[in-house]
Amino acid sequence: MQVFTLKVINLRFETRDTLTVSFKQPALKKIKYLAGQYLTLIFRINGRRYIRPYSFSSAPGVDANLEVTIKRVPGGVVSNHIIDQLKVDDLVEVMEPMGDFVLTENNLLPKTHIVLWGAGSGITPLMSIAKYALHKNLANHVTLVFGNRNEEDVIFSSKIVELKEQYKNQFSAIHFLTQAVIASNNPYVVQGRINPDNVLSVMQSEGDIYDTIHYICGPAGLKESVKATLSELNIAPEKIYSEDFEILRDPAEFENIVTRIVTIKKDGLRLPVEVVKGKSILEAGLDAMIDMSYSCQTGNCLVCKGRLINGQVKMIGIEKLPEGLQQQECLLCSSFPLTDNVEIEVD
Repeated sequence: MQVFTLKVINLRFETRDTLTVSFKQPALKKIKYLAGQYLTLIFRINGRRYIRPYSFSSAPGVDANLEVTIKRVPGGVVSNHIIDQLKVDDLVEVMEPMGDFVLTENNLLPKTHIVLWGAGSGITPLMSIAKYALHKNLANHVTLVFGNRNEEDVIFSSKIVELKEQYKNQFSAIHFLTQAVIASNNPYVVQGRINPDNVLSVMQSEGDIYDTIHYICGPAGLKESVKATLSELNIAPEKIYSEDFEILRDPAEFENIVTRIVTIKKDGLRLPVEVVKGKSILEAGLDAMIDMSYSCQTGNCLVCKGRLINGQVKMIGIEKLPEGLQQQECLLCSSFPLTDNVEIEVD
């Protein structure tokens, strides 16, 4: 896993609690990434190392700098540190770009209609995808469906307006605002939560719904409702992509999980860690101040993998294991001990 040191060259507030951090590309070897991927930032705060992935809001070949956009999370150690403490000219360690929530160009045809579904900070990778697709003229049309509380909370509001003006016939945006009173004569701003049925019925009247490809990034409720509606319309699953920022775990999966002591081997040391029921081995190790590698924490990358030496673990909440995971390896962000003799080796 490559690690780079990047210099902060600009800080720009998108809303009162959302900040875009702009990094200068390295002079000698540019960092390559795909629209929709994320960049993992590394910070040391009060002596502890914190690692957090943030989606690119910049687009390759469009923006000169690398940009990520961070929304403040109540109680969030890293998001609050970035928004309150990060300064221009600061140096930040980052991991190489990762993530498979990307615009796959070989799936696109000139008649393709790209539909981007997002809510709140879920707009971040969607903005990267929209800018890239429009700049390279990869599709017939791009529609952004974006849900927020009110107009003040709309991240990238000025950029959305700019894209609508620059790509008048190729880009459109439909806003859903839950806390605002909307004028009845404005068809592009709707009061309430995102309603996939309403949006898709309009698209059906405008063109062939089967020429659409969908990217969804937002809370679980949004993903479930959009996927359910698309399924009813017989949209093929391979035309639907979703970004997962959290793992949804069925409580029934924890039936045989209890609090156990797990031995973590690192740098020649054997470190016993109590893994409380409901916490992953990674969470328990980090709580014990073990300097463990991780990134997405959703089972989509290999950064937190460990080698199982003894005992049995159960990986919970992962629909599809990432490519490259070897036999006897497990993803510690999603692993829970099943026996008392679990021993795991990490880099």
